[in-house]
Amino acid sequence: MKFFSYLIDLFYPRLCQACGRALLSHERVLCNYCSIQLPKTNFQNKQNNAIEVLFWGRADIVAAASYYKYSKGGKVQHLIHQMKYQGFREVGYYVGEVFGKTLAKSERFKEIDIIIPVPLHKSKLIKRGFNQSEVFADGLGKSMAATVDPENLYRKIASSTQTKKSRWERYQNVNDIFGIRDVSLFENKKLLLVDDVITTGSTIEACASILNQIEGVEVSVVAMASAAF
Repeated sequence: MKFFSYLIDLFYPRLCQACGRALLSHERVLCNYCSIQLPKTNFQNKQNNAIEVLFWGRADIVAAASYYKYSKGGKVQHLIHQMKYQGFREVGYYVGEVFGKTLAKSERFKEIDIIIPVPLHKSKLIKRGFNQSEVFADGLGKSMAATVDPENLYRKIASSTQTKKSRWERYQNVNDIFGIRDVSLFENKKLLLVDDVITTGSTIEACASILNQIEGVEVSVVAMASAAF
């Protein structure tokens, strides 16, 4: 079996999704160098971090963090683009697994009841074939031993892409487009709202605002990467 595995790797090499280097047999998704060197925020244990500050006065967020720092043209952007636009779903699941192990040890995130991926509209889901936030959430759920609910929070309207929009345009683009099918499923729960990338925070703000209306909920937020750091 190892011989055939080596042959497959020789003719169809597995590549690091951040830098493009051929992976060694023990490496998965990322080479060892990128696993260590990609810029991390370490916000999971830091109160009043840059992501939490981003939501001050906008949404009631208990705690917020992202795994990576996001910058245009960087390896983290390339990594996420490989997932979103090239269909490498394993990127999201892998980052979720790794980050989830860290979150499970954090006093601020370890007691999460339900993980909620930011939903895509059905039309975009059909076009892309998967929801990148849901894949990330599934990886988190495995490591955090928490339930993932991709259905109860839903997107009512298909908004246009957020790329190249200003902060105000992004807010207008997602304001009042989310709904909840069964409020009782989230009552008195500690919810973890997850997205792939946080930039202006408009999408998270819109989701959190409707979740905050449910009795007894606590909403925390994590993302694969954030431009706030």
